[in-house]
Amino acid sequence: MNSPLIQLLVLAGIAVFLILRLKNVLGTREGFEKPPVIDQSASRRSGPALEVIEGGPDLDITDHVAEDSDSAKALAEMKRIEPSFGVGDFLQGARGAYEMIVMGYERGDLNEIQPFLSEDIYDSFVDGVAAREDQGLTIEANFIGVRELELVSATLDPQTKEAEMTIRFVAELTSAVRDRDGQIVEGSTTEIKRQKDTWVFARIMGSDDPNWLLVSTDG
Repeated sequence: MNSPLIQLLVLAGIAVFLILRLKNVLGTREGFEKPPVIDQSASRRSGPALEVIEGGPDLDITDHVAEDSDSAKALAEMKRIEPSFGVGDFLQGARGAYEMIVMGYERGDLNEIQPFLSEDIYDSFVDGVAAREDQGLTIEANFIGVRELELVSATLDPQTKEAEMTIRFVAELTSAVRDRDGQIVEGSTTEIKRQKDTWVFARIMGSDDPNWLLVSTDG
């Protein structure tokens, strides 16, 4: 054989080899391919682990008060009037407000906390701070944290839409009362004391003012 014919046969052999390799790797397609079959059970398994059942209990409410209680009904109505309201969010805010108000009163700095106090509570705080100052007393306090927080009850006036939330706090702090000479006459700067308070916050639901006001400070 001459050289050109040999080269042609070699090239033809390579082409056949490549075609066979491609068929083995890619397979063959005949007509319209059927769409891939999706395993519906697998799809369901890969979905959310928890699904909200429409019409079920509102966990934002039932996590804090008994289902079907008067408090639960009042909270549900609050959320109907103001859809952005959340019980959990409120309680988180109440935790921060408690620390801010307690420390504001202990230090005698009422300007910062006045927007969160009803007029009666603010006046009583002013009287308390003034009485301390008249006696030459100052308080050195350190807030450690809220250890317990419980939503005791919730009410809503259907006419005025005024909501009231009664919260029980158990907090830990150090508090020392010093006289004019700086001597400690009550408490301690190192001994941790546990303080229990039951406070009531109030607000008109649906109003433009987002602040809840402290309206009662029963211990």
